[in-house]
Amino acid sequence: MQLTRHVDANATLCSLIRGLATRPGFMPTALAHVKVLTWDHYVASSPQIYEPSLIILAQGSKLARLGPRTLEYGAGHYLIQALSVPFMCETFATPDAPLLGVSVDIDRAMLGELVQHMNLGPDPAVQVQTPQSMSSAALDAPMRDSVERLLQCLQDPLDAKVLGPARVREVLYCALRGPQAGVLRALVEQQGHFARIGAALAFLREHYAEALSVEELASRANMSVSTFHEHFKRSTDLAPMQYLKRLRLLKAQQMLIGEGLGVAQAAHRVGYQSTSQFSREYKREFARSPGEEQPYQSLPV
Repeated sequence: MQLTRHVDANATLCSLIRGLATRPGFMPTALAHVKVLTWDHYVASSPQIYEPSLIILAQGSKLARLGPRTLEYGAGHYLIQALSVPFMCETFATPDAPLLGVSVDIDRAMLGELVQHMNLGPDPAVQVQTPQSMSSAALDAPMRDSVERLLQCLQDPLDAKVLGPARVREVLYCALRGPQAGVLRALVEQQGHFARIGAALAFLREHYAEALSVEELASRANMSVSTFHEHFKRSTDLAPMQYLKRLRLLKAQQMLIGEGLGVAQAAHRVGYQSTSQFSREYKREFARSPGEEQPYQSLPV
C-alpha cells in the first residue's frame, strides 16, 4: 500500500511538471525563482554549476560527483545545493521515462526569516564540522505535499502571482524540518564560516568577470586570507582562484552553447583579456576547444 501511494504521488508531480515543461532543460515558470526541468535522454558526466537551490526529482535520476564524493538522487528525492559549487553531473533519462523535476532557489533572506520565526539556533553538529555543500534527502509527505501545491499554483498565472511566494516559503519551511536542515541553518548563521563563504560565493557569481583577488574576497568575508582560503577550500573543494577560473569557463560555455556567442566575445564577457589563454584553459577544462561548441536551444541539465 505504501509503495502504491509513493508511485501515485510521483505520478501527480510528473503530470504537474509536464504541464509546465514545454522544452528540454531548465524552463522558467511564472515565479522568478522556480524552474521546471526535463530531459529525455542520457547525458554523460559533464561539468555543471547550479545556483543555491532545492532540486526535486519526480522521475529519472542524476549522479553528482564533487571531489571524492558521489551522490545519487532520483525520483522521490531532492538535492540540497547549499553553495554554488562546480561538480560533475550525469543524467539518466529516456524518451519513455524523461527526467522530470523542479528547482527552487534558496532565498537566503527568506531562509533567515524562517529560521528566526522557528527559533532555530545553530546546529551543534554543523558548528563542529563544515557541512556538505551538496546533500540529498527523500521526499517525506509534508515536503511532497508542499511541492505539489507549488506546482499546482504555477499552472495559473494569477495563482502563481498571488499564492506563489507563500508556496515557495512553505517548501523552504519543510526543508528546514527535514533531515538536511543543518546545512540550511548554517547558510544563515551570520557568525559561522559556512555562511561567510556562501556570501563570498554569491559575490563571485555577480562579479566573476571583474579582476578579483583573494585578499579582497577575504576582506569581504571578514576573515584573514589564510582562514578564508582554508574554509573556502573545505566548502567548495577548490582554492578561491581555481573556483573563479572554473566559474568563468562554465559561464563561457553557457554563452557559447546557450546564446551562440563567438569565442572572443565569450572570453571577453567572462573576464579574459587574452582569447588564446581562454581557449587553452577552456580545452584543458572541457577536453575540446571553445570553437567546437555547437549552440543548443537549451543546455543539458
